[in-house]
Amino acid sequence: MINFYNVSAAFDDQPILSNVNIDIKQGEFISLVGETGVGKTTFLRLIYFDMFPEVGTVTVGEYDTITVRKRDIPRLRRSIGIVFQDFKLLEERNVYENVAFALEVTGVRRTEINDRVTNALTEVGLSHKLKNMPNELSGGEQQRVVIARAIVNKPLVLLADEPTGNLDPATSMDILQLLKKINSTGTAIILATHNYELVRKSESRIIQIKDGKVSQIESV
Repeated sequence: MINFYNVSAAFDDQPILSNVNIDIKQGEFISLVGETGVGKTTFLRLIYFDMFPEVGTVTVGEYDTITVRKRDIPRLRRSIGIVFQDFKLLEERNVYENVAFALEVTGVRRTEINDRVTNALTEVGLSHKLKNMPNELSGGEQQRVVIARAIVNKPLVLLADEPTGNLDPATSMDILQLLKKINSTGTAIILATHNYELVRKSESRIIQIKDGKVSQIESV
């Protein structure tokens, strides 16, 4: 489903990734580990074509970084859910409206929006807080809204970039269990984190970034 072939990438002219070759299959749960600044976010940005490799090719489904047309990138991104560490919720919109916004911008019909938003909020355990504003929620609840927004388009893969970085250990485990639940429905998960305790409990395939190299490891 996702393939990196001889990929090298740089940020601000500084090499980040070097000659990366890796395949991620549909429905996998991947823990992407490495210290802060090693290139985990760069790896994820390459998947949703927010960055392009200087050398090599990234393929995601039917699209690849060499032949993709600019007008096709929004369609690619609709098949990818993205969860950030800092939530990025719209403060002036309530929970329902934050999740619905991801569908409104793509022209989904109003009746379908209501069903899909309700289902997504139920899946993350927040159907009872759909009218709450973001500032009325705990950090864990805000992250669940972000996850609901990410899955409302029924993505093939969910990219979670340090999703527990601002959360306490107990809430972090709750988010991990939610990601595993979503994965059990067939959505691939790529969890980028430097929280090795979380990775140990994820029972996932572990990919490590170190010194620009990407490799599979047995344990952390």
